[in-house]
Amino acid sequence: MTGGGNDSHITALLYGGGPALTNSAGVPWSAAYVDTIGEPTADLRSTIAAEARAKIVYERLINVTDDPGIKETLGFLMTREIAHQKSFEKALHSILPNFPQGKLPGVPEFRSVYYKMSASDGAPRGPWNEGPEWEFVDAPTPAVDGGDGLATVKVSADDAEVLRAMASRTASDTSSDPTTGADLGVGEAMK
Repeated sequence: MTGGGNDSHITALLYGGGPALTNSAGVPWSAAYVDTIGEPTADLRSTIAAEARAKIVYERLINVTDDPGIKETLGFLMTREIAHQKSFEKALHSILPNFPQGKLPGVPEFRSVYYKMSASDGAPRGPWNEGPEWEFVDAPTPAVDGGDGLATVKVSADDAEVLRAMASRTASDTSSDPTTGADLGVGEAMK
């Protein structure tokens, strides 16, 4: 095995000369490394945001070093984040339609409504809450869904009984003070 760049005896013996399917710490690959919700447009938006966060981290690292070689390397890596972000944005915009994510359009009466929930005067206005496609509600009722605004839940009598039984079964015994593993670790059991 020469010329391939990966001529380690570990690679040759353990992996038959092929790539080791591990992360940089040697932990074997698993499906846990897959980060997707199965909706390409939402996954692309998440990836675009990750690239933007990475670029900011590189900028901050550049700002805390005086070493020209380190700055050059970090500048290259930061610039690659820009290239990645552009690629992912191009991919996102090649999928039409790409908003809203998923298949369901949302509840029409709430889809293009901006509720000013701040008690202050002069809420900022802009393309995110004004224009022909927006309804701006300056003083919404306590609950935008027509309810009373309180944290209430309506359940059937059968469900209420199930909830009562569960609350009874899982209630804490406030008079109990058992010895715990943490107590044993500090020598409480030795007294």
